[in-house]
Amino acid sequence: MTAPVETVRAKQSLGARIVEKLGGGLVRVFLIVVGLFWLVPTIGLLISSLRSPEDMSASGWWKVFSQPSQLTVDSYEKLLENSDITNSIVNTVLITVPATVLVVVIGSLAGYAFAWMEFPGRDWWFLGVVGLLVVPVQVALIPIAELFGKIGLFGSVLGVILFHVGFGLPFAVFLLRNFFAEIPRELLEAARLDGAGELRLFARVVMPLGGPAIASLGIFQFLWVWNDMLVALVFTDADSQPITVALQTQVRQFGNNIDVLAPGAFISMVIPLAVFFAFQRQFVSGVMAGAVK
Repeated sequence: MTAPVETVRAKQSLGARIVEKLGGGLVRVFLIVVGLFWLVPTIGLLISSLRSPEDMSASGWWKVFSQPSQLTVDSYEKLLENSDITNSIVNTVLITVPATVLVVVIGSLAGYAFAWMEFPGRDWWFLGVVGLLVVPVQVALIPIAELFGKIGLFGSVLGVILFHVGFGLPFAVFLLRNFFAEIPRELLEAARLDGAGELRLFARVVMPLGGPAIASLGIFQFLWVWNDMLVALVFTDADSQPITVALQTQVRQFGNNIDVLAPGAFISMVIPLAVFFAFQRQFVSGVMAGAVK
């Protein structure tokens, strides 16, 4: 039984044998180095947010390793005293959380309906949803801004939420429909034979099995809405602007207000990172779902 294995190994080239022996450890080292380089801007921004404006003007953030006494929380105290920034953080949460929850809930229900429920024109409706995926956001900014102005939603948090929900749903329905369609039909039929209705079937069977895909969708939607600035610039005013617009306004108005910009930018960046790392296992499971049968 060992002869075929030895024959196969003998046919491998020298390069293939080197890659086989060194590939695993070398790849790990390479990935660690890439990860460290990827974290350098985040670490630099964190350290900059803990330095005074004078120290930041005099030297780079790496100087703190030789002079740890430069670290201070004065910038964060000043940030908390800036009502524009604190209100914008609250607005960002008020926009991001509902926009994410609504897209996940409505997208899950619609995805299940397109995957397992029969209704007239189902396939044509789904093709329409797929077609909406190619519509760029920029095309709808002016028409929807005029519509929101007529109905009194322009400049409000609700208007931004509705815009993000509308443009997030096509991808949500497309992703979840394809994932739910992979659930074995026998499993659903068995639940129906036990007396489960559509809503109970969706809540007790489909939702638990679709957890990875739903988590991936939630992360995508959360990151997109939290980091958005284009939609917020168009649809918000001074009272409803999120953190991205508030930071941009601080740069435009004050220019050298680095003691507020650095901690604000770090807070704006670290929250999406925390969400991603908290759900990274579900995210990977959702991305890889269906890749291996």
